[in-house]
Amino acid sequence: MKFSDLHRFYHQPFFNLLKQARAVHEEHWPENEVQLCTLLSIKTGGCSEDCGYCAQSARYTTGVQREQLMEKEQVMEKARAAKASGSTRFCMGAAWKGVRSGSEKFDHVLDIVRDVSTLGMEVCVTLGELGETEARALKDAGVTAYNHNIDTSPEHYPNVVTTHTFDDRLRTIRHAQDAGMSVCCGGILGLGEAIEDRLRMLEVLSNFNPHPESVPINALMPIQGTPLGGNEQVDSFALIRMIAVTRIAIPRAKVRLSAGRANLNKEAQTLCFFAGANSIFYGDKLLTTANPRANEDMALLRELGLSAQEPAPSLDAPSADEHRPSYPACEAKAGTGCGC
Repeated sequence: MKFSDLHRFYHQPFFNLLKQARAVHEEHWPENEVQLCTLLSIKTGGCSEDCGYCAQSARYTTGVQREQLMEKEQVMEKARAAKASGSTRFCMGAAWKGVRSGSEKFDHVLDIVRDVSTLGMEVCVTLGELGETEARALKDAGVTAYNHNIDTSPEHYPNVVTTHTFDDRLRTIRHAQDAGMSVCCGGILGLGEAIEDRLRMLEVLSNFNPHPESVPINALMPIQGTPLGGNEQVDSFALIRMIAVTRIAIPRAKVRLSAGRANLNKEAQTLCFFAGANSIFYGDKLLTTANPRANEDMALLRELGLSAQEPAPSLDAPSADEHRPSYPACEAKAGTGCGC
C-alpha cells in the first residue's frame, strides 16, 4: 500500500477509521478469535547491539542481569506450562546479534526447538540476524514463525540503532521467508518518531511479498538506563489508529497487541480488538517487562465474547503474490523500496 493511502486512512475521523478497519477485520477474521502467544527469554542480557530501547543491551545499565542460554528441560517446563494455560504459540527470544550454523549455541537452540515442536503449539523464535543456512535449519527443526521487527521507518532507524542497518533487518526477513517460515514482523511506537515514520514503517511492511503472517504493534515501555528511557508513553488513541490502519493495509495478517499493553485499561484494549487486533502476548512477563496477568486477559476475552484461537503448528507460510515484485529483496534503500 502506498504512503499516501496510509496517510489518508490514518488522518480521517476516528470513528470512520474504526468502521473501515472493522469491516476489513470481519471479512477476513469472522471467527471472533484471539491468538494467545507466550514469550520466553531463553538467553537474557549481554547483547552487543545498541538498540536504544532495549534493556538487554550490554551497553546500558538497566538492572537486567546477564543470564546464559537456558537448559532444554527448563524451556520445556515453561512451554508445557504455557500450553496448559491456553497459549497456542510459544515464542523464544535470545539476546544475540545473530546466530551461526555449527556453533554450540545454535545447535542447542535447534535441539530445544525440536522438542518444543512436539507439544502441538506453534513455535516462534527471535534470535537476531539469520543467514540462509541458519534459516533453513530452523525451519527443518520445526519453527513455525520467525520474529524480526523492523521497528520504525528506514529514515528514522539510524536514530534508534547504529550497530546494524535497516537493510540488515530486511535481509534476515528475506532469508526466513525463503526458507519457508512465516514472518512475524512489526514495529515499536514511541521511539521519538513522527507519525509519518510510523506510516512509512507500515508502507514497508505492507509491501513485503509475501506479507508478514503476523504484525506486532508495540508501544515503547521506557526502560531507565536506555537512551529512550525518558520518552513519553504512547497515546492510546494513536496506538488504536495504528492498529486500525495495519488491519486495513495487511488484512490477512494477525495483528498483535504487544508490548505496552500493561499500560492500557480494558476499554482501550477493547478498542484495539475492535480495530483489528487479534493476537496478544499472554502471560505475566514479556522478556524483561511486565504484561497483564493471564487471568485478567481471559476475563476480558470472555466479557467481549472472544475465544482463544486453536494452534496451527503446521501452518503454511503466506504465499508470495507472483504479480508483484518480491520485497524485501537483497537490499532496500530508504524511500525507494527494492534496491536490487
